[in-house]
Amino acid sequence: MHKTLPRLIWQRTILHLRNPFRLSYGVSETRHAFWIRLADDEGWGEAAIPPYYGIDDASMIATWEAAAQRVEPFPDDPAQVEAWVGSAGPAPARCALDLALHDRIARQRGVPLHAILDLPAPIALPTSFTIAISEPDVMARLASEANRYTILKIKLGSDDDAARLAAVRAARSDAILRVDANAGWSAEEAVARIGEIERYGLEMIEQPVAKHDIMGMGIVQAHTGLPVVADESVRSMADIEALATAGVRGINLKLQKVGGLGPGLRMLHRARELGLRVLLGCMIETSLGTTAMAHLAGLADWLDLDAPLLISNDPFEGLAYDDHAHVRVPERPGIGALVKAVAG
Repeated sequence: MHKTLPRLIWQRTILHLRNPFRLSYGVSETRHAFWIRLADDEGWGEAAIPPYYGIDDASMIATWEAAAQRVEPFPDDPAQVEAWVGSAGPAPARCALDLALHDRIARQRGVPLHAILDLPAPIALPTSFTIAISEPDVMARLASEANRYTILKIKLGSDDDAARLAAVRAARSDAILRVDANAGWSAEEAVARIGEIERYGLEMIEQPVAKHDIMGMGIVQAHTGLPVVADESVRSMADIEALATAGVRGINLKLQKVGGLGPGLRMLHRARELGLRVLLGCMIETSLGTTAMAHLAGLADWLDLDAPLLISNDPFEGLAYDDHAHVRVPERPGIGALVKAVAG
């Protein structure tokens, strides 16, 4: 079902997960996303946000309706995109507009997205592959089946976390392991649990405590030599400043959380100035949104861009993964994502 207006259209798409996705927030087998398309196929964008962020579809659609009814021409300079999009509406709705407008400009100029942003060419870094919370034996099986992936992100944040991680490590002695608690622990619990699991050879701890508990994030960081990486806590420039002051050592930047490339790149550069390491992440979204983010890989320390690997009905083709899950950006103008051909 879609809505047509003179300047753009949008469509809600149900994304089917290959395996049930259980986090500290709950479990799901599907997620939904929106794509938007400017008139005459000039540019594409995506909006995707998990339900636990509390953003309703109506507020996003209202943002696009307002944009479609505006009389101002679309910007032809990347420096004008953020002002055109404005600050009204939810971050993922603004992100979709931002991506579509940047895609349009890059297509018009016949160059890839990173070129119009004056970014270094994307580096073919490996992405992590997510193992959702389940019983230890199930997580071990999934980790073993994911043997092409050298980096695994292990979702924790509930009872028996140590047993889950032990099972995964036994199944994949070769893998680099990252742990993501999705805000599932208190600061006190996080310090204790990390003390139990550090022996399994971890690369980082992502979002151990609640998103607003910046002080708690700093407390956890003070008790471990592993980088503590903020995810849900990162939505604004003020968050970057607060996390750096607290002593946190890294951020997970997601375009859907912050409203697109303009604010995202400012936050990334500021994080670098403050000595924070940068993980480029994604929601459960299609190859459209994840390919856009992959254009920033030349500025990243780590990638977590596995969403297209987690869903079974991605309508787009874009970024590619080699045999060891290194991410490669297509050599096409704009974002470089295309609608898949429909068989038949």
